[in-house]
Amino acid sequence: MVHGGLEGGGSRLAGDLRARLLGTDGETARPDRSHRAASRSGGSRFRCAGSALPYTEHRADPCRSGAARRHRGSALTARRRTIATLVGLALVLVGAVVFRLHAGPGGLGRATDPFIIELRWLMVCSAAAVGAALAVSGALLQAILRNPLASPFILGLTSGAGLGIVLATYAGYLATGAIVAMQPPVWAAVVGAFAALGLVFVLSQRRGLIDPVHLVLVGVIVSVICGAATTFIQFLLPDRGMAVYTRWVMGTISENTPWSRVALVGFVTIAGTGIAVLLGRALDSASLNDDEAASVGVRLGLLRLVCFGLAGVLTGLTVSIAGPIGFVGLICPHLVRILAGARHATLILGSALAGAALLIIADAGVALIRLPAGRMPVGVLTALVGGPLFIFLLRRRGFSMNAGRGGGA
Repeated sequence: MVHGGLEGGGSRLAGDLRARLLGTDGETARPDRSHRAASRSGGSRFRCAGSALPYTEHRADPCRSGAARRHRGSALTARRRTIATLVGLALVLVGAVVFRLHAGPGGLGRATDPFIIELRWLMVCSAAAVGAALAVSGALLQAILRNPLASPFILGLTSGAGLGIVLATYAGYLATGAIVAMQPPVWAAVVGAFAALGLVFVLSQRRGLIDPVHLVLVGVIVSVICGAATTFIQFLLPDRGMAVYTRWVMGTISENTPWSRVALVGFVTIAGTGIAVLLGRALDSASLNDDEAASVGVRLGLLRLVCFGLAGVLTGLTVSIAGPIGFVGLICPHLVRILAGARHATLILGSALAGAALLIIADAGVALIRLPAGRMPVGVLTALVGGPLFIFLLRRRGFSMNAGRGGGA
């Protein structure tokens, strides 16, 4: 009887041990590698940094829970940083609008004439649309080409768009004898921007890959050639056309731009920015390399086509109303990247806000500067301020020109 009791107790003990060791599928539960390593080393506790809790079946892994807490904390910090950056840029934009509405040739002051008020609102809307479009174009080009120096100005898109407009104007002058410089054809600017981008894209490839150094050099050369061709055609126009294009080719926010043209550029800029924000996740993957982007399902060919198309259309439209304006599309993405990080959805939206605010402030500064020759083109001011600022950012951030290597055609 005692023997039977011992057998019964032993069977119950074995059953209890089996119940503890068996999983739901009947297979023996296996302790993880860290637990086995601890057992082999003579220790009965699983330890991680900053923890002396024993590893048990019913207690949460302290290492994993700590990593999860750190991940949640970093994600929350990044989200707060993003919100703070976007809200701050929006407030700067509002301040820039108020500043521009009070800036005039006589200094700062509130305008009372309805005509002056409408004129200033026209220039505010025009500068905001142009600045946002250039900044979004720069962010897209830097992302898809993996090159921190890519921008519509550096890659020759603005110069190509300007050449397209001047060619269309000269062709119209030869056909009709009239100058349509006040409302240059939008399609000519877009075609010129696409032609310049395509030329730079083809000439910068080496064995099917885009070399980042060649990309910048070819872009600068194409920009110089387009600028020289634009100047040459200007001399073929009569004096009136020459005078108009002399100021326009330097980049200017004109008070003579019709509201319909400004509304068109503004609508396309808002739509293009929305599309670019929706592409943010794909751009995050594409910024790594072609193989990793393709492994997560990104269609790189289609993504490049859409990004180049958006950049060409936005740049062409801005040049059609403001002429070639440089450094806005180069500086703004880098400033936003410093403030909010490299997540492209935030980067693109922040670049649009920063570009609009930057060009409005530049136009206000131009309105306050009194020169003997008249109003200074805003493109001159953006180049004077943007050039040294970008050199500072370049030295501070230490950009690598190898960032774009490996990008397929």
